[in-house]
Amino acid sequence: MKKKFIIILLLVLSITSLFSVTLTVWSSEKQQDFIRKIGQEFTRDTGVTVEVQQITFGDIKTKYLTAAQAGEGPDIIIGAQDWLGELVVNGLLEPIPKSAIELDKFADSGIEAFTYEGVLYGIPYALESQALFYNRDYINDNEVPTNIDELKKLAKQFTTPDTAGFLFSAGELYYSYSFISALGGYVFKHDPRTGYDVSDIGLNNEGAIKAVYLIKSFFDEGILPYGVDYNIVDSMFLDGLAAMVINGPWAVKSYLDAGIDFGVVPLTRIEVEPGKTMKPFVGVQGLMINSRSSNKAFAMEFVINYLATAEGIYEFYIADPRLPSRNDVVQIIEEQGGPVPAEIVAAFTESAAGGEPMPNIPEMAVVWSPMDDALSNIINGVQTPEEALNDAVSKIKAGLK
Repeated sequence: MKKKFIIILLLVLSITSLFSVTLTVWSSEKQQDFIRKIGQEFTRDTGVTVEVQQITFGDIKTKYLTAAQAGEGPDIIIGAQDWLGELVVNGLLEPIPKSAIELDKFADSGIEAFTYEGVLYGIPYALESQALFYNRDYINDNEVPTNIDELKKLAKQFTTPDTAGFLFSAGELYYSYSFISALGGYVFKHDPRTGYDVSDIGLNNEGAIKAVYLIKSFFDEGILPYGVDYNIVDSMFLDGLAAMVINGPWAVKSYLDAGIDFGVVPLTRIEVEPGKTMKPFVGVQGLMINSRSSNKAFAMEFVINYLATAEGIYEFYIADPRLPSRNDVVQIIEEQGGPVPAEIVAAFTESAAGGEPMPNIPEMAVVWSPMDDALSNIINGVQTPEEALNDAVSKIKAGLK
């Protein structure tokens, strides 16, 4: 692995023989073994010891908040982009110079996800997004839909009392957002220079309303069954009873193990209207550095030039097969293989690259429940789309206060 040491590290290295330095990394179980292996390389090159401590992923942020504010905790954490706002606001993350990394090698959505008010605070290693799975027992590769009209036509063809032509968890904002964003809806207005404007909510604008009418039409036309949720979507495709579903890369391994012959189409290739393609939410995981660490120079070197290289992110992918954040890792997968076929990785990577990162600010927490309730009310005819979305936005604004 080629190493390009950052200049500041050269100054610090001269004293490593006098003082013992240890970098501490908090990671979940899946990543710890290979991080230790790369850490051994780092130790050979620098003399700096790397200690990897396993923390349950869901506990890392909470424990880090407590420890870092007390001047303790790890030098590096591995976590999700939706932690970013809270950690930055509390002054617990070190900015990472964009000039120090190969920006053109990373998916734009991954970099955007770890950028807060124009400043980069983490390096993405994995993306999560959604795509359209299709079962080749129903649909050939040359028949996959490229727009909503084609999707509906195919779906109706395979919708029977025993099978589903098309399924997705429409009552959840996470899965319905790709329709909303395609037609101009948004959660909070975003400016790459200044971040999110939480006073500008676009979940009840003209595009969002039009999108939920479209979602409701899947039910009105008998394509989606009432009461469909994620478990139904996943289990029916797993059992070979669904022709098409919207799901994420986490489902790939189970479908492969079940022997389903399937293909994957990026949602960003499917037009909702001419020239307007679906834009799914993108979840991102990455590497962040403790701003209160006394070893920031070494932490920066280990993150940038060891863990976040193409080879390092390939190791992340092998350990936990999510979408790699670097475009050049797909080529390594093609050459060296991995737990997921390269063409599926490429399809999900394309979908994520054209998607929208979930807002990485604390205010996002008050959005999910009102919007899920609104979608449920729309689907079940309790409220019109206009009424439900207006109510949801009112509740979100009240929550923000």
